[in-house]
Amino acid sequence: MEHSMHRRPLGRTGLNVTEIGYGAWGIGADMWKGAQDDESLAALRRYIELGGNFIDTAMGYGDGHSERLVGQVAREHPGTLVATKVSPQNMQWPAAPGTAAGQAFPGEYLRRMTEASLERLGLPRIDVQQLHVWNDSWLGEGDWHEAVADLKREGKIAAFGISINDHQPDNAVKAVEAGAVDTVQVIYNVFDQAPQDRLLDACRAHGVGVIVRVALDEGSLTGHITPETTFPEGDWRNRYFGGDRKEQLQPRLRAIERDLGIATDGLAETSLRFVLSHPAVSTVIVGMRSMRNVERNTALADGRGLDAEAIHKLYAHRWDRNWYNPA
Repeated sequence: MEHSMHRRPLGRTGLNVTEIGYGAWGIGADMWKGAQDDESLAALRRYIELGGNFIDTAMGYGDGHSERLVGQVAREHPGTLVATKVSPQNMQWPAAPGTAAGQAFPGEYLRRMTEASLERLGLPRIDVQQLHVWNDSWLGEGDWHEAVADLKREGKIAAFGISINDHQPDNAVKAVEAGAVDTVQVIYNVFDQAPQDRLLDACRAHGVGVIVRVALDEGSLTGHITPETTFPEGDWRNRYFGGDRKEQLQPRLRAIERDLGIATDGLAETSLRFVLSHPAVSTVIVGMRSMRNVERNTALADGRGLDAEAIHKLYAHRWDRNWYNPA
């Protein structure tokens, strides 16, 4: 099963990324339980074999463990693009209103953490370095911007971006419009369509690359999570799908299937193609810890979106809620 994957420009960075990227949170093996390093490495290698070229990780994924695995495979396959993220120094997720830029990302800390990530990755350069939380009030505040400019000038990072707080797409519009970032990473899926309100148009207008995360709503849009689904002890999805949320989900999924005339096993493909249909989107990062998931998801990077009628139907399935808050 071999196929080439369609690539898109990552904004004005000069980098071209495959439509399906590899999300490496799960292989950090802390908050997502069950990851085995040999399986994770095999999945990463298969992703690259099939033409994938963009892997997104973070220093906070397994306290650097994900970065080490990603770096190992990226060194084996020159040309693989790696994005990572700096955790906020105050360890506040998401960034609390009123927090100063200097509390979360002082310039000296940003530089030190970037150099530590480079060491774990074993690479000479990070293709996209991102702040793991963001607040638009930080524009023009603190010295993070100077640190970014220095790291670029020294060739330690190629592009700079921000990972937007959960369900807060408008909280980066000012950064995009000010030209402060090369990329944004944002939650965007059939249920959370809020990026369509302002952010995606702003990114298109200003040449900012868009990295979409949570396109399958942490697994709910695969259709595989039912009221009977259980997760390992300590797995963070016990919180995300806590209370009666698994029950709430089912009529929403059945409504999508009915409207689009698809079976449950078509939900994941439809959901990923919905996100890829937006012209502002550069890549969708998907967590893929198994070879089977890598092969299934990368096959969708064929440059084909959904037709206009299907997209219009899916607009009606917007569901504004925040399941990152405990049930």
